[in-house]
Amino acid sequence: MESGPAGKAPARSRRADAQRNEQAVLTAAAEVFVSSGVDAPIRRIAARAGVGMGTVYRHFPTRADLVTAVYRHQIEECAEAGPRLLAEAGSPFAALRQWINLFVDFLVTKHGLADALQSDSSRFAALHTYFLDRLLPVCTQLLDAAVEAGDIRPGTQPYELMRGIGNLCIGRDSDPRYDPRRLIELLLRGLRHPGPDTGPGR
Repeated sequence: MESGPAGKAPARSRRADAQRNEQAVLTAAAEVFVSSGVDAPIRRIAARAGVGMGTVYRHFPTRADLVTAVYRHQIEECAEAGPRLLAEAGSPFAALRQWINLFVDFLVTKHGLADALQSDSSRFAALHTYFLDRLLPVCTQLLDAAVEAGDIRPGTQPYELMRGIGNLCIGRDSDPRYDPRRLIELLLRGLRHPGPDTGPGR
């Protein structure tokens, strides 16, 4: 059976198309989950992604598969953002603040995850482990850099910070009067070394 270059190109093209479609579905699903929760109709996700319903189900046979994939995708984006922000931001503290904003966005978009996966506790536990394995080292790196630069006081534990931010985000969806970002900003200010140049812009 011959398998020359002419036969390989279409296969590579199909794989590339499949990867693009999968990324489009993940991006669309994350956006729809933010506005409508994880129970949003699959047809809405397909329409936003510009693909057919069959394409969504081919990549993600069940809703739990899709929710899990979106969650992992967002974890990766948040993890990869940390080092980039540290390299690009004006200071380690600015990088930490920007990363925490992304982290809050991520926490908000995953509302309903536990309910969506309640029939599969082992899958939820595995995702939580993956979440800590990927994001805890990034938070640690950002905190260490901010301490070394003299931006914040030493002694803040990365896990406690992430857990505290997560707790502050609870209830955000059920009470429009509550904005966790204001309390998180107060928390960040509390980490700063006292001084005349510790305003919110720094």
